Amino acid sequence: MLTLPAPAKLNLILRILGRRPDGYHELQTLFQILDYGDSLEFSLRDDGVISVDAGTLDVPEQDNLVYRAAQLLRKNIQKQDVALPGVHICLNKKLPHGGGIGGGSSDAATTLLGLNYLWQCHLSIESLAELGRQLGADIPVFVRGRTAWAEGVGEKLTPLCTEKRHYLVVAPGCQVSTAKIFSDSRLTRDSVAITLAALREGQLNEKPLSSKKLEAFSGNDCQALVESLYPEVRDAREWLQQFAPAQLTGTGGCVFAAFETEQAAQTALARLPRKWQGFVAAGVQVSPVHQRLAKLTSSD
Repeated sequence: MLTLPAPAKLNLILRILGRRPDGYHELQTLFQILDYGDSLEFSLRDDGVISVDAGTLDVPEQDNLVYRAAQLLRKNIQKQDVALPGVHICLNKKLPHGGGIGGGSSDAATTLLGLNYLWQCHLSIESLAELGRQLGADIPVFVRGRTAWAEGVGEKLTPLCTEKRHYLVVAPGCQVSTAKIFSDSRLTRDSVAITLAALREGQLNEKPLSSKKLEAFSGNDCQALVESLYPEVRDAREWLQQFAPAQLTGTGGCVFAAFETEQAAQTALARLPRKWQGFVAAGVQVSPVHQRLAKLTSSD
């Protein structure tokens, strides 16, 4: 059995620049990888069957991104006339569904990475990211496994180092539909683009982006619309705002705030109203699943 993490992400910045002719949105975002998330257990099967146990997640197996990612990878490899064993994947969910923290996308990415290792497919990260892109726009950032600045529809990724901070993430208990938000006529689609040079302020990739500089550009163009449609999101953000500047991540419904220390974040978490769920996590530069696979590869 192989167990791998599937970390959450936050959108520290999310700007929507416009809508493309194909219906997708041109955006800019800063993906921050966290050291907290779901986990997946992989067990090889002799019968060639791919099966997924998603626990309490109420999604048909055929629609589950974990199942679809496994099937897509096997279909790609079988084009090379390579016989592959089956696999049973047990998904242990911690991240809320529809929370804007990348739960399903991260699960799919970990599936591609984990099966690439288990099945000895020897596909490159870029090849796996391209497969992931067929399933969802956020999956490539998890496959590549780096905190990154993203442009286009989220596929143009530039690794970016951020100062280590701890985040309190609050889930107000509602599932926000990304498709609903992006199709709404009230969504702001005319933000001015940020240049990466301005964001980085001349720093090299390996030097962390200062928290002060980041806060000057922070914000989420989806926040006003999401809060108008889901008042509980607004309530959660306003509660969190008493401790530190708070904002929406992705299209929601989770909100988050950054703290300099884990203790400060945990102190705020201890006061979280019982009607909501929350967790504290540290921002990391390299995904936990990449760290785990690197150790496994070095010991093989």
